Amino acid sequence: MIYIVIVTYNAMPWIKRCLESCNGHHVVVVDNHSSDNTVSFIKENYPEVHLMPQEHNLGFGQANNIGINYALVQRAEYVFLLNQDAYLQEGCLDKLLSVQRKNPDYGVLSPIHLNGKGGKLDENFSNYMVYKNNPHFYSDFILKNPLQQVYQVPFVNAAGWLLSKEVLETVGGFDPLFFHYGEDDNFCQRVRYHGYKVGVVPTAFLHHDREERYQMEITHGSEEHFELMERNLKMRYANINEENLDKLHKLLKRRQKNRQRALFKLNFSNANYLKKEIDLLKQIIPQIEKSRQLGIKKGGFLYLRDNERKVNF
Repeated sequence: MIYIVIVTYNAMPWIKRCLESCNGHHVVVVDNHSSDNTVSFIKENYPEVHLMPQEHNLGFGQANNIGINYALVQRAEYVFLLNQDAYLQEGCLDKLLSVQRKNPDYGVLSPIHLNGKGGKLDENFSNYMVYKNNPHFYSDFILKNPLQQVYQVPFVNAAGWLLSKEVLETVGGFDPLFFHYGEDDNFCQRVRYHGYKVGVVPTAFLHHDREERYQMEITHGSEEHFELMERNLKMRYANINEENLDKLHKLLKRRQKNRQRALFKLNFSNANYLKKEIDLLKQIIPQIEKSRQLGIKKGGFLYLRDNERKVNF
């Protein structure tokens, strides 16, 4: 049995097409306190959907954890995570399930991501499939070679992920270290650490409808600048496959020395900037330490079973 889990936040531009593409499967929607009509629209038009409205925005990862846990309690053997702005093509899940059953060593399986209109690949997805990540993917299509069942890559975003119960028990859910963006990178890192693979199935497709999003320019030293810095530091140093925290502690010491030099030179603007970076590092280092300690543990549905106490099913 498979459950589709969708996290929504002000999803009205996409949710009708998204839910209609789910084509009779069990669907769980966890709504992150939308301020538009998402919740009422689903209640009125899709009573078969199990809707779980939240009292505040939990972020993408933690909301997905709630939906995943609900699906597991309902005895789902597989969970498919679907973005609110993504739509499944006919037969997508059947093709993914067929490949997963033949290749249980794949912890994450994704379809190919097309753009919203389906006329070309999603831009970000095309970057995941470059030569250094898999030298065969584009070559096989262009040269008309026989397609592989699945193409292994280090990462593909969570717009459409098939996950087995076995993998969720072993690896766990999304790390609450991340609020929005970065949680899927971290999950793939942990999947690989625990001996599973990440792959793309070339015969399965979804549409990711996000071309017209406004891309905000980030000003150096702004709140958004430090949010991006925080996310990038967490993604890098919470990676249990490669990094260690010695480098992060050394970075903190360098920034502290740099700030002392800036103060000595009366460069108060730079000193204030470095103070914010130092405060950020002091805040996230213990969080990353905890994340790494938990991430290496195997089994126990990490980050998932805690939600049973918090959520009214």
